[in-house]
Amino acid sequence: MRLIAFLCVVGASQALAQDAPLSASEFEAYTTGKTLSYATSGQSPYGAEEYLPNRRVRWAFTDQECKEGEWYPSGELICFLYEDSSDPQCWSFYLTPQGLRAQFENRPDSAPLYQIEESAEPLFCPGPQIGV
Repeated sequence: MRLIAFLCVVGASQALAQDAPLSASEFEAYTTGKTLSYATSGQSPYGAEEYLPNRRVRWAFTDQECKEGEWYPSGELICFLYEDSSDPQCWSFYLTPQGLRAQFENRPDSAPLYQIEESAEPLFCPGPQIGV
């Protein structure tokens, strides 16, 4: 009987751990040196982010210009500041068997993003269109 109770407690603890957001150090260890592509559930790619050393990032929505930025921890959230905005964008990141799941905490009712690809290659950043 005790063994069954113990196994139930261990199983519940593991389930709760999977629902906990990544800490800043866990997020940094998972992402640094990678370019991750994200999509909403069942949708086409949303965008990609290159995670550089020293918590620097480069983001691009699909088929748009790249934006340079940085990330920092704020409590349990990971917040991003990009060159074109002074408003931080804060997210909760969760590690799933398929990769990261990201919830935009500035608007918690928005659909989460899911990691769909991972690469060690830099993010492709075409320059602005000239003469258009």
